[in-house]
Amino acid sequence: MRRVRVSSLQAPVHKLGDSQMKLTPKFRFGTAALSPTLSVPVIADPNTSPEPPVELIPGLPDDVALNCLLRLPVKSHLSCRLVCRQWHNLFSSKSHFFTLRKTLKLQSPYLFMLAYHRCTGKIEWRVFDLTHLSWHTIPAMPCRDHACPRGFGCVSLPELGSLLVCGGLVSDMDCPLHLVLKYDVYKNKWTVLPPMLSARSFFGGGVIAGRIYVAGGYSTNQFELNSAEVYDPVKGMWDPVASMGIHMAASDSAVIDGKLYVTEGCAWPFFSSPRGRVYDPKPNKWESMAIGMREGWTGLGAVYDNRLFVISEYEMMRVKVYDMESDTWDPVDGPPLPERVKKPFSVSCLEQQGRIVVVGRGLHIAIGHVERCFDFSKSSCNKSFSKANYAIRWEEVEAPHEFSDLTPSSCQILYA
Repeated sequence: MRRVRVSSLQAPVHKLGDSQMKLTPKFRFGTAALSPTLSVPVIADPNTSPEPPVELIPGLPDDVALNCLLRLPVKSHLSCRLVCRQWHNLFSSKSHFFTLRKTLKLQSPYLFMLAYHRCTGKIEWRVFDLTHLSWHTIPAMPCRDHACPRGFGCVSLPELGSLLVCGGLVSDMDCPLHLVLKYDVYKNKWTVLPPMLSARSFFGGGVIAGRIYVAGGYSTNQFELNSAEVYDPVKGMWDPVASMGIHMAASDSAVIDGKLYVTEGCAWPFFSSPRGRVYDPKPNKWESMAIGMREGWTGLGAVYDNRLFVISEYEMMRVKVYDMESDTWDPVDGPPLPERVKKPFSVSCLEQQGRIVVVGRGLHIAIGHVERCFDFSKSSCNKSFSKANYAIRWEEVEAPHEFSDLTPSSCQILYA
């Protein structure tokens, strides 16, 4: 497998969010503490009669009005805070706002992108509202200045609004990290979690039953690892799991039907068959990946409908889907990935909505809408059977010009 090097020797670029840049408001909230209620207590004058309570929206009950206001996009919060004191209390704290949305089950998807400047290698996070198609930022991630962005392993717990960044590589020393950082969208801040048992970079990972698994990667002196471990968010600690059986780094990984699939990826020309491993947490056992799967996993993938979809880098960026029963890959009907979304790119998936999200250089986004249909035919025994076929259509989202120097390293979806 070939690792990507990031140069940090050229002139710096300006920070995103500067006054000359016309972007939507930040996720970052003010420092003022928020009262647990929506209204701000006022000290009444005993010589005056009490004023009637102010309604959130005149003519509507407060519970109905709150339900309406919690649907407003983040980009409108700054102006909404100027309406009245009650609105200011609601919109001045993103922590309070998103917690109320979670309580009322109004969560919507946001795409969190770990990106870096091509010239300086500086790391930052960008957030894209997939519902209202607007851009935002979050507080800077606390990490080493010379960390290699692609060395990190990023996993998310979408429904909990949590994002974990594990491991990594100090690029100027080729030194892997034990680092584990967590971002909580409901607190809008980063916290440091217990470190991994082994320092690793360029490794595979995924979430199974709410637990985070990591496997393989590079260790000190760039030796490949065969170890794997699991993090339990409830216990707050890492535990070892069964060894992979082989030493390998990972170019991609996916969780399908409760199992973790890890591939070292392909590099053209194919001098040797790529390796792949599959972990089943129930018996705590690794096994070899099927030949057809590992040889056809020629790009980054996402899981939808419990199937692996891959954007093939060696087949004109077209999408294909893996059939577990026959150990074969079937083409997905539709055009290839839009040309604007250039390599390197990162892939994620909105499984509930059947959308594959791809972020390319310059943070241009392509949203693939996947449709499922069935092909009814007859087998050799004259018995009819159906086979799932898929089609995809792409929707492009152009990023601001200010993002032209940014390259994605990972993208994760959280609900808030």
